[in-house]
Amino acid sequence: MSQSQREEGHNTICPHKRGEGNFKMKYIPLIIVLLLILAILVLVFYGVSRVKRFSRQLFGTDDIIQGVKKAQEDAASTPRSVSAMTRIALPQIVSDFPDFQYDEMKQRAENALTQYLQAVTAQNVEILREGNEDLKEQLCSQISASVSEGRREHFTQVKIHQTEIARYRKEAGRCIVTFQSAVESFHYVTDEANVVVRGSDHTLEQSRYNTDLVYIQNRALAKDAADNAIGITCPNCGAPVTNLGAKFCEYCGAGIIELNVHAWSFENIEEA
Repeated sequence: MSQSQREEGHNTICPHKRGEGNFKMKYIPLIIVLLLILAILVLVFYGVSRVKRFSRQLFGTDDIIQGVKKAQEDAASTPRSVSAMTRIALPQIVSDFPDFQYDEMKQRAENALTQYLQAVTAQNVEILREGNEDLKEQLCSQISASVSEGRREHFTQVKIHQTEIARYRKEAGRCIVTFQSAVESFHYVTDEANVVVRGSDHTLEQSRYNTDLVYIQNRALAKDAADNAIGITCPNCGAPVTNLGAKFCEYCGAGIIELNVHAWSFENIEEA
């Protein structure tokens, strides 16, 4: 084969090879884009599967939005737990006050709490029948604060699930029994146009409240000189009875019949 023929053959093959190279270069960007899309799809699929797994473990459903909604509904319908120290505190109380009637005082505590919340809703202090002047002043201050802001606080469909003694303490001439209650209600605040500005009037709220029951053991030692809680006095000479559970006056020796319903009073209610 002559030199010219070899050159001609060479020139015939080279354009074909160059075409193959151009074809490959042309589709490389497309392949890269497809690989990126595939990688993104894999990541999305992995992320969705992880979210579903997390939602299933946490809420029992693959739909996390539905799971969150269900969790909120469960929280709205599940009563709060209370600090139940009755088994420990009650023997101490009965040791100091043998005539202490737990069931009666527990019922009175629930009545006081219910009346307090009703009074806040109606903005009417007169609804609160249980409680001393200190508690009524506390209620009046709470109502006045709402009125001054043009607001009304509402507690509707109030239900008390459980009440227990949470604490018993003695301080400065006073004995205090704290009852803690698990409370369910629709709790919300409205403005002057009766528009709900806080809380919800269609979603239940679960909360806890402490109600303090007070006995004045010694007024002279009480922290607050204006304390209006009720103490026991001797029916014969009028002297204050300072010994817990005393049956005889230490001044005149007269017998004392302690009526618990009059010896104790409620002086403080607050959310726990």
